Amino acid sequence: MATPTKTTTRTTTTTTTTTTTAATGPITTPLTTLLGIRHPILLAGMARVSNGRLAAAVSNAGGLGVIGGFMYTPEQLREIVAELKAHLRSPDLPFGIDLALPQVGGSARKTNHDYTGGRLDELVDVTIESGARLFVSAVGVPPRRVVDRLHAAGVLVMNMVGHPKHAVKALDLGVDMVCAQGGEGGGHTGDVANSVLIPAVVDVAKRYRPQLLGGDRPALVLAAGGICDGRGLASSLMQGAVGVWVGTRFVASVEAGCSDQHKEAVVSCGFEDTERTLVISGRPLRMKTNDYIRKWHAQPDKIRELCSKGIVPLEHDLDQGNEVDMPHLMGQVAGAITKIQPAGEIVDEMVAEAVEMLKLANVYLNGGKASKL
Repeated sequence: MATPTKTTTRTTTTTTTTTTTAATGPITTPLTTLLGIRHPILLAGMARVSNGRLAAAVSNAGGLGVIGGFMYTPEQLREIVAELKAHLRSPDLPFGIDLALPQVGGSARKTNHDYTGGRLDELVDVTIESGARLFVSAVGVPPRRVVDRLHAAGVLVMNMVGHPKHAVKALDLGVDMVCAQGGEGGGHTGDVANSVLIPAVVDVAKRYRPQLLGGDRPALVLAAGGICDGRGLASSLMQGAVGVWVGTRFVASVEAGCSDQHKEAVVSCGFEDTERTLVISGRPLRMKTNDYIRKWHAQPDKIRELCSKGIVPLEHDLDQGNEVDMPHLMGQVAGAITKIQPAGEIVDEMVAEAVEMLKLANVYLNGGKASKL
């Protein structure tokens, strides 16, 4: 059973700072202390995959479950939150909500859409009312008014970033933490590798002192992209991250909201079977390549032409009545995943292996002798 959390709230003139205390796990970082979780593992908020059941399973296991709210209406998001709460072992276990908020218009990609359907403020209302501990913005930064509203309600804000300059933009806006996702990650992603991106973003974050973190410590950095086991968790911590954001590994989980075909596609994926495409959304997105994508990639000029006009190739096919075979989204790390498991088991195995890796690192600093940790 999960241990109930104890919450202490301190109100200032600008924000409400909340410190959450929970039973600690074998790895304690500023993230676990801040969120009141046992393990520095967050479920990536994946569309139609990170449903209430999966998010609850990760929170129950001591991580932080994050609901993927992509293209949900406020009413639908409420339903997913209710599903999550129905599966939580303890009603005060923390969770998060992820929305895709790309910039629309101006200098942004012409293929960008408002995935909130003009109802962002209502979705933020649901986030606050639900008691979510963390709000995550993907593929763009939220409006400043949204960050201010969330902070006023004591909700932490994290932004996904694929380049150090994206971290600067998000942290200038006032977010509390950023998640550096390497280009090997699944779904929307940049092209900078995890091993290069994480330390670079950590260096950026050191320059900021978010008010909701007390104003006296650096912004936090999470790592994502290519992480599926304890070795990935341990190496991310050694690069300066305080936790990991895990997607593809949880696609191949019992509780994931995707189809069985999607789960099996991850398990059967080879290391060379994924690539990035503009075909699905007009933004670089990593998936397992299929014949539909291969046919489009044989026409790069047509892809560029459509995207330059603000037309997403897949939507073009739908409008023309052409057959569409939607590929399964996943990262390169799918090549290392060999079985579908319960989410709690995935978390437990990841933590146990990370502990062993950190002990091994300690041996290297102890003259080749093991020491007590």
